[in-house]
Amino acid sequence: MKVFWTETAINHLSSIYNYISQNSPQYAQRIVERLTHRSEQIAKFPLSGRIVPEFETKQIREVIEGSYRLIYYIKPNQVDIIAVLHGSQQIK
Repeated sequence: MKVFWTETAINHLSSIYNYISQNSPQYAQRIVERLTHRSEQIAKFPLSGRIVPEFETKQIREVIEGSYRLIYYIKPNQVDIIAVLHGSQQIK
């Protein structure tokens, strides 16, 4: 299955990197790599994530990576990464 990162998710990832890199560019890079690697695992096992409680829709799921929620939408031949949020953030 193919993974597509939405513009919103890319912006979230960039914001995460920019925030963390103020103190540690190396750690920021590791976090981004862990999150992108996790998206590759989602492509292999799209149903492995839990249904996002805020949406209660089978196609919208999430996996937790460290302190972050990687939220994705399952399509027939593709998984769209729609958001990357810190666990303390609310979905808007």
